[in-house]
Amino acid sequence: MDKTVYGKGTFKTFGCEDDAGYLHKYSIADSIEDGTTLPLYYQLAPNEMLVPHETLDAEFLSLAEAEGVADIEELNKILERAVNLKNFLKGRERIQEVARFVAEHYQQNVEPLGYKAFLVGVDREACAHYKHALDQFLPPEYSEVVYTGNNNDSKLLKEFHLDPKRERQIRKSFGKLDQQPKILIVTEKLLTGFDAPVLYAMYLDKPMRDHTLLQAIARVNRPYENEAQEMVKPHGFVLDFVGIFDKLEKALAFDSEEINAIVKDLKLLKVLFQNKMETIAPGYLGLIARNFDDRDVDTLIEHFRDPERRKEFFKEYKEIEMLYEIISPDAFLRPFIADYGTLSAIYQVVRKAYTKTIMVDRDFQAKTNQLVQEKVGSYGVGHLADLIEINADTIELIKNREVVTAPRSST
Repeated sequence: MDKTVYGKGTFKTFGCEDDAGYLHKYSIADSIEDGTTLPLYYQLAPNEMLVPHETLDAEFLSLAEAEGVADIEELNKILERAVNLKNFLKGRERIQEVARFVAEHYQQNVEPLGYKAFLVGVDREACAHYKHALDQFLPPEYSEVVYTGNNNDSKLLKEFHLDPKRERQIRKSFGKLDQQPKILIVTEKLLTGFDAPVLYAMYLDKPMRDHTLLQAIARVNRPYENEAQEMVKPHGFVLDFVGIFDKLEKALAFDSEEINAIVKDLKLLKVLFQNKMETIAPGYLGLIARNFDDRDVDTLIEHFRDPERRKEFFKEYKEIEMLYEIISPDAFLRPFIADYGTLSAIYQVVRKAYTKTIMVDRDFQAKTNQLVQEKVGSYGVGHLADLIEINADTIELIKNREVVTAPRSST
């Protein structure tokens, strides 16, 4: 069935129809191409946390009334009848395990990149339980719950009621890199219309589809750049605890080409990283013959004397570094760690050799910097000598340096 004929397709929501009956759309693929929207990558949570396929299909994906879901209220009505589905999602032991997983993933994968996250619960009660569970693994100030409160709410729900002023403060603070909270726990509010470019990751634990799914994931693919922090958001990321992204053909009223343009499996980034490490990196790694002794450093400085050659290397390295930052600390990286560390050390030497001004920005992103700190000593890469002003004290400085370096030069 063509859902656009009945006004239920996603493109019917976004586009308009001309006199000849053709549907015009400014697709998400177009907006990615234009740079107004970032690509979106997803990853499925471990199998034991995912909703059983038969339950997800019977109580959500296969329901006729679930097709073309236009808003959150309509979605919530469908989920209210999905008794087994909600019972699974709100199981206390599962909430505890998901919260632990989210906390570890955020600290290892997202926080080092500098960005923030949403945790989307199936309903308000789930959000409240997630807040209690998350506080066991992260500092309480890391997360806030944002949902609409009612006068007849239970004691549990009233615990997280917010007055308008406090909610505005949370929204504003969340949009700033250097302020808490880092994670917002939501179920309905903020899933539409809320714009926070620093939002990078969504931990999705609520079944969604069609327009509601698109609106939700659009929260994380807003472009963000911060020159002071050397941050350029590469894409949006969704960690799926439901299994919706395993059934995207059913979950989105899109043709397959459009789906593939919008969302991609994170595994593709691993393939890209491996390809670059196997095809691009060896040409640079081959420049190191003696574990970064003085002659290796001289070789690097001479090889990269050409500005265009340096520019190409910096571009390739930064692409590899970004992929490493996103994938790390995945076990997939283990076979590449030594070569990546060497490549980073090469970058450090070349960058410092050809930097004409004192650099106040960081050489590496957070995860790479930690690796370099651990590995660089084994390469024998020290800081290149500072520039020396030629003045009356220069001769004395040179004499002092000769005394220090003489023993090494005799070997």
